[in-house]
Amino acid sequence: MTRSTRRTRTRTLRVAGVGAAALLALSACSSSDSGSSPTSDTSASSSPKPSGTVTVFAAASLKESFTTLGKEFEKANPGTEVTFNFGGSDTLAASITGGAPADVFAAASPKTMAIVTDKKDAATTPATFVRNQLEIATLPGNPDKVASLKDLTKSGLKVVLCDKTVPCGTAAQKALDASKLRLTPVSYEQDVKSALTKVELKEADAAVVYKTDVKAAGDQVEGVEFPESAKAINEYPIALLKDAPNARAAKAFIALVQSAEGQNVLTAAGFLQP
Repeated sequence: MTRSTRRTRTRTLRVAGVGAAALLALSACSSSDSGSSPTSDTSASSSPKPSGTVTVFAAASLKESFTTLGKEFEKANPGTEVTFNFGGSDTLAASITGGAPADVFAAASPKTMAIVTDKKDAATTPATFVRNQLEIATLPGNPDKVASLKDLTKSGLKVVLCDKTVPCGTAAQKALDASKLRLTPVSYEQDVKSALTKVELKEADAAVVYKTDVKAAGDQVEGVEFPESAKAINEYPIALLKDAPNARAAKAFIALVQSAEGQNVLTAAGFLQP
C-alpha cells in the first residue's frame, strides 16, 4: 500500500468515527426527548377530578331535585359521594354558623343565606339558581272546595303554615298581608315538607307550601293556585362554604346545579328559572 493510499484510508476512518459519534449523540438526545415530552404534556393537560364526599345543606323543598342531581354527579364523577342535609333554611344556616361541617349551602331565600354570609361563613358570593312560588295543598279531591287564599280563613278549616322564620312561612305571611287576610293555623311547621305531610296524613285540611312540593306529592294532595303568590316568590341562592372540607368537589356540584342539565332537572320539578 502506498503512502498516499494509507493517508486517504486514515482520513476516511476518522470521518466515519465522527459521524458515528454524532449519530449516537443525536439518538440519545432523541430518546431523552421522547421519554420526557409525553409526561410533561400529560401533566400540563390533566386537572384533578372531583373525588370524595360532598356535604350539601339544602332547603327541604329541594329534596327531590337535589337527590336526582346528586346521583347524576356521582355517576359523572366515579369515586364521589354526595350527602345531603335537608331542612328549614334557618335551621341549616344556624348549624353552619355554629360550626357544622358542610361544603355547600342552598337556601330557600336570600334572608336565610344572609345568616351565613353575615358571619362570613361563605367562600363565594351567593348566586340565585332558581325561584319558587307558593300554592295551596288540599286533601285529594279538594273536599272543602278551597279556591282562593281567602277560603283558608273559613271557620272550622284546619290549615297548616310554615313557621314565620322559615322562607315558605315568610312568603305565606307576605301573601296574606298583601290580601289583608288574617289566618290562625292549627300549627306552624319547621319546614315545608312537614307542613305538606300534615295534609298527606289528613291531619290538616290544607297547607300553604311550594308548587314544587305539591308536584312532588303527586295524587296525595291537590294543588290550588292563588294570584297573591306572585307577590311572594322566593329566590334560592347557593354558595360554597368557607371551611368546606371538599371545596373542589363542592365547586363541581354547584356548577352542575347551575348548568343546563341542572336547570332542566329543577324546572321539571316545578321551579322557576332565576
